[in-house]
Amino acid sequence: MDIIFLTFILVLSVFLGFELISKVPATLHTPLMSGANAISGITLAGAFLAAGATDNDMASWLGGAAVAFATINVIGGYLVTDRMLGMFKSKRGQ
Repeated sequence: MDIIFLTFILVLSVFLGFELISKVPATLHTPLMSGANAISGITLAGAFLAAGATDNDMASWLGGAAVAFATINVIGGYLVTDRMLGMFKSKRGQ
């Protein structure tokens, strides 16, 4: 029964996230990305704790996967933010 509830929450969050992000105006994308990067950094810290806090092999593997995915998310978020901020720089100063 718990797996059905968790699957429902996952599907609901995917649809809700898609609807919210698609309605964000272009002027708010950079601040929103910066906030998401901060949250991803917290997720990365939690993933480090999950990877090293137990003697269970499966939990360590899942924690390691969480570290890998959170790292990809943080790096990708900062690259996208940097690219978006570069679009607003003056071309005269180059």
